[in-house]
Amino acid sequence: MLTSFNSDLKPFEDLAQSFAAKELSKKTEEYDRYPFGDFFEDVLSKAYEVGFLGVMLPEEFGGIGGNIGTLCVILDNICRADSSLGGILFTNALAQEILLTAHAEWLAKGIFAKATTAREFLVAFPSYTDPSHSDEIPGFSKSRKGYTLTGKLEFLVLGGLAGKAVIPARNGKGGAWSLFLADLSAKGISKSDPIFSIGLHACPAIDVDFRGVGAELIGEEGKGGEYFAQASLKMHVAAAAMNAGIMKGSLSEALAYAKERSQGGREIIKWTEVSMLLAGMAVKADVAEMCVAQACRALDLDGAAWGSHCIAAGLHVHELACEAVTDGVQVLGGNGYMKDYGQEKRFRDARQVQALLGSPPMKKLDLIRDLAGLAGSGR
Repeated sequence: MLTSFNSDLKPFEDLAQSFAAKELSKKTEEYDRYPFGDFFEDVLSKAYEVGFLGVMLPEEFGGIGGNIGTLCVILDNICRADSSLGGILFTNALAQEILLTAHAEWLAKGIFAKATTAREFLVAFPSYTDPSHSDEIPGFSKSRKGYTLTGKLEFLVLGGLAGKAVIPARNGKGGAWSLFLADLSAKGISKSDPIFSIGLHACPAIDVDFRGVGAELIGEEGKGGEYFAQASLKMHVAAAAMNAGIMKGSLSEALAYAKERSQGGREIIKWTEVSMLLAGMAVKADVAEMCVAQACRALDLDGAAWGSHCIAAGLHVHELACEAVTDGVQVLGGNGYMKDYGQEKRFRDARQVQALLGSPPMKKLDLIRDLAGLAGSGR
């Protein structure tokens, strides 16, 4: 769908499909064992080599200078095979977008233009949290020597992999908050073991405790909420593309299984009940792709309502995905719950992706408040 209105995206679609088939498809179960198994370091390195870690980053900073459509095409096709890598790409792109939104190009250039490995190119961020809705973020203080961070930050995605992190922090309780760039190898930082989450196991997160850790202010003090809100509008579409890909992967496996599995002397795809489940999944997958495509188009046209289009597209696609992957499990019957097949992973991953950028109920409340001109109320 995306490539149908922008043929320039076709090479990225082909690249992502080829990468997923070669590096992800046959090892999904193995990679999903993390943190109780090995991390797919070689896959991450190859993703860096082909440019997936800097899709929307300008070329002068070491990226490939693509747009949101480019990122969505890549995430869609990667997540059909394994959405854990998609979560890594998403989080890194979100951190990059925040830096650029805050006009902190000098910080971005200092990280990405100098990186020579995948881990050096990664920047961590608590991408399942909207800091405006949380009181549990570190505090910051300012002195002649600069800024320091103190306190605990839970579920810092890529915190165990990246060298740097974009950290939200407040000067006191409640109210405005700011964003800082912190060195995760600095003295005064304590890290937990990787957290075993419901899904996206190979996109690891950790809890981090800061004890007087020096950090660099990103943009202006007190404007973290503005920077995050602006950057996250685009990223709602990227998260929707992830779940659109998960849906397509679920449909593909369900179709293949239904054609091969026989019951009562015929393939189960010939049973009306199964055909109806598959048809419903196909409809949901097509609608999801259209939502992502139209949101990308709204972003490209820069229309007045593109922000609400992006959030609405994300919310709707996530709901469709959770329904579709449930049907995907049902088509496989008891096998749908087994790790030997990919459906139970997609069931978990779709719900994990739904939580990106904050909880769904809070995102819905924010959307209606913005539409009603009540932005900020009740927070």
